[in-house]
Amino acid sequence: MKTVTERRKGYFLFRWKEYGVGYLFMLPWMIGFSAFVAFPVGWSLYNSFNKVIINSDGFAYEWVGLGNYKRMLIQDNTYPIILISLFQEMLIMIPLILIFAFIVSLMLNQRFPGRGFMRAIFFLPVIFATGQVLMELFNQGAGKLPFVDQYDMAALVNQFFNERTANMILNVLGKAVIILWYSGVQILIFIAGFQTIPKTIYEAVRVDGATPWESFWKITFPAMLPFIGLNAVFTIVDLFTFPFNPVLEIVQRNMFSPNTGYGYASAMAWLYFALVMLLIGITLWITYRATKGRRELR
Repeated sequence: MKTVTERRKGYFLFRWKEYGVGYLFMLPWMIGFSAFVAFPVGWSLYNSFNKVIINSDGFAYEWVGLGNYKRMLIQDNTYPIILISLFQEMLIMIPLILIFAFIVSLMLNQRFPGRGFMRAIFFLPVIFATGQVLMELFNQGAGKLPFVDQYDMAALVNQFFNERTANMILNVLGKAVIILWYSGVQILIFIAGFQTIPKTIYEAVRVDGATPWESFWKITFPAMLPFIGLNAVFTIVDLFTFPFNPVLEIVQRNMFSPNTGYGYASAMAWLYFALVMLLIGITLWITYRATKGRRELR
């Protein structure tokens, strides 16, 4: 009869034989992550609870606890408003990007001449419109749709919505080109998801007399729920690290300000990070519940 220690040892050896090679391949990444990511992240979290002063001897720390967070949320009149406005805009843009990418990928999944060329066209902005190129395009006004000014959309939006909502909608319209530029990866993921659905299922429901509309809602859409969740998480991370993100600009500005410094800027960054992670968590939970319900029906 084996003891508990022997059983645990045997289980550990079994796990190592099964996954040991994978862990060895992950080891360089784990070392790099610990040295270049985990330590800076931990240091920034420590800074958020301190008042960091730079002097001739280096960094001087004065423990303030939650003082930076209280100052940021209560005394600062700018950061909370910009943070809330950004999240409101992103909650509109994320579904628009997902819907646009889903519709385009659905069309690109069909068989027609030049399909590969059209797929490449939609992915090209991902390659070219990044970093400094994207910033230069926006500085030249290429990121705004011309019909917003041509048809005086601002007056029309202000007529039907209050000032705050109208400004939010106009900001989204002003960044509408991002929906085109930031949909390439999502389109490829959706196309890959469509390839996982067996063609025999569509043939079977077609024999049973199901219409294309019914087959979409009964087969295609439920099968694509995991890919919708994956694209939602990717889009959230992509948009919240956008080069023209006003929150990141405020964090950077406060980092080098003598009145705030690294401690206050770290607190702002950690609040922003916590809200983004909360949004990602909600997205994963919704995706899990949707896919779980689908599995239970099976």
